[in-house]
Formats: sequence, structure tokens, C-alpha cells
Amino acid sequence: MTKSFSRFVKFLALASLGILAGLAANHLLWGQPRPGAAQKGAEAAPIPAAVPYIDTHTHFDEKDANGTVQAVLKATRVENAAKIYLQIPPFDFKDSDKYDAEVLLPAAKKYPDKMGVLGGGGSLNPMIMEALSTGKAGPDVQKKFRDRAEELVREGVAGFGEMAGEHFVGATGYEYAPPDHPLYLLLADVAAQAGVPIDIHMESVPQAMALPPELKSPPNAAQLHENITHFERLLSHNPRAKIIWAHLGTDMTGFRTPEISRRLLAAHSNLYLEIKYDPKLPGKNPVWVDGVVKPEWLKLFQEYPDRFVFGSDQHYPLEGQPIRWQSEVQILNQLPPDLRKKMAAENAQHIFQAKAGGGAAGAETKSTY
Repeated sequence: MTKSFSRFVKFLALASLGILAGLAANHLLWGQPRPGAAQKGAEAAPIPAAVPYIDTHTHFDEKDANGTVQAVLKATRVENAAKIYLQIPPFDFKDSDKYDAEVLLPAAKKYPDKMGVLGGGGSLNPMIMEALSTGKAGPDVQKKFRDRAEELVREGVAGFGEMAGEHFVGATGYEYAPPDHPLYLLLADVAAQAGVPIDIHMESVPQAMALPPELKSPPNAAQLHENITHFERLLSHNPRAKIIWAHLGTDMTGFRTPEISRRLLAAHSNLYLEIKYDPKLPGKNPVWVDGVVKPEWLKLFQEYPDRFVFGSDQHYPLEGQPIRWQSEVQILNQLPPDLRKKMAAENAQHIFQAKAGGGAAGAETKSTY
């Protein structure tokens, strides 16, 4: 064998080893889940929560109560969800198709350990919107409002929701009401007495501003009212009322930031923030980017570990609906173990633990609504 031929053989051997090493590295790199791939994988192979968790904010098919219940029971197994709370959309008084908790409560009550129902979106919220429209919120209106809220409590709702403060057009139309409206303050008193929370959808508007240019007016309002001052009045009105501010991480104004969240959490011990991530509409201050929890949000979670819950806004049954719960679980699974435990279920259990003799365990009554 010549020297040149020997060198050629060695070259081929080394080259072959290099190719094999490259293929192995490529397999190790691309064989692992990549950031941002969660949504694609969610449909084919759902990833359950690392620990049992509670989803505090979902919606349902009001025309199929039994189908909804079966879908939720299946979801608890697939998602590793300990419990799922279902809410009513925040309707306007002009909406002819509005409904409330009565359409689901009888079916959901059969499984109290697996699901709960919040109410008022189809009755209390329209009453607030009508009072704001007419300017009438006197004693008669307040009595009617209180009677309805207390009726819902007797029927067994786990809380009041979904309510609206600043709600852009989506599943329901555009709605605005200052959170310190007299009926909202009254609702806080009823909620505190019953030991149940209020779940409110409100875009963050720290000062009056024009509608963000990517949104259309009409149907949304061209000018937005400042609402943080009004929100703080609601929070301060009755500190025993637990207020859940829905949809953290999907704001459309750009002002629902870690900074404003931190200030409000520090000032109001009855405020809880409900995390949502919609892969198709992530918002301007998302909690999750490229498959990773943003450091500034994680820092806030660690500063206030008792004040955050997960509310996916998932619709059940799942058929034909965007899959939102999977992203929530991906966020949860990335949290440090101690923080994960609190945010997965312990915080929600604290919020929804009604006082003895009140609220969610109340006697069933015939609705007059």
C-alpha cells in the first residue's frame, strides 16, 4: 500500500466519523421539543399538567349542558385538571341571546369536585350596562340587582363572572362600565358576604387614550376611558371581596404590564390575577414567548406567589374551538416546583372557598330571572 493511498483511507475514515457525529448531534438537537412547537404538538399529543391544576376561567356551549359536562370530565383526565370553572360571557342588556348559570348548574352540580359555575354574565352584567346607559342606579335598581345576585348565590354559583369593565368586541360586543359604578360596589358587598369572587374582564387603561390602531371603531369605542383609578376604588370598597382580574398576558392596549400589576398587587391584598395565553391572539404583554415564560413575569410570580391563578378561556366541548388550555399547562410546567404548586391549585382553592353557610353550597331555588 502506498503512502498516498494510506493517507486517503485515513481521510475517508475520519470523514465518516465526522458525518456520523453530525447526524447524532442533529438527532439530539431536533429530537427534543423546541420552543414554540407546543401548539402544533398539542393537537397530536396533549401534554398534561405536571401537577393537578385548576382552570378558573372557561366557557361552554349553552345549548348542550350534558355535552359540556362530559367534555369537562374528559378534559380533567387529559389535562390533569383537578377542577374546571365555567363562566357566562358578559352580555349587554340589548343582547337577545343572553343566558345565565341556570342553563348549566343542574348538570354541573352532579360533579361538584370536578367543576363549578360562575354566574351573572347574562343578568348582572346586562343590568350594569343598562344602568350606565340610562343613568338610573337608584334604590329600586339596586334592590333588583342585589336580589338577582343573592338568588345566584342561593342557586349555587361559585362566583360572579364573567363581568366586563372594558371589553373589546369578541364573543360579545363592545362594553364599558367603570368598575366603581354603584352596582359594581354593591356586587362587591354581596360577594364578600357570600365568600365568592368576582371575575372581571377589563383592558388596562391607565389614562384616557385613543383605541389602538389595530382595532376597529365602530364597533369598539374610538376613545377609551381611564379605568385603573376606578378599579382601585372597587378593590378598596370592600377588602373582603376577592376580585379576579381576568386575562393577564393577553391585553390589547399594551398597558397591562408587570409594573402596573406589581403596584396593584402591593396596594390591594384582595386582587388576584388570572393568566391566559391564546396562541392565536397573544396580546401585547404575553407571559409566554417562544415557549418560555418571560423573566419579568416570572419575577412577579415569585414576588406574589399567592396571587396568581390560571384561566385559559377554553371553550367546551373542544370540537371546533381553539386549544388554549395546552399553553396554560406549558407555562405551569415551567414554573419552579414550589411556585407551581401554589399557582396550579392552592391559590384557586383559597379564592373559591366559600364561607360556611353561604355561596356555592347554598340550597337550590327556582330562578325568577
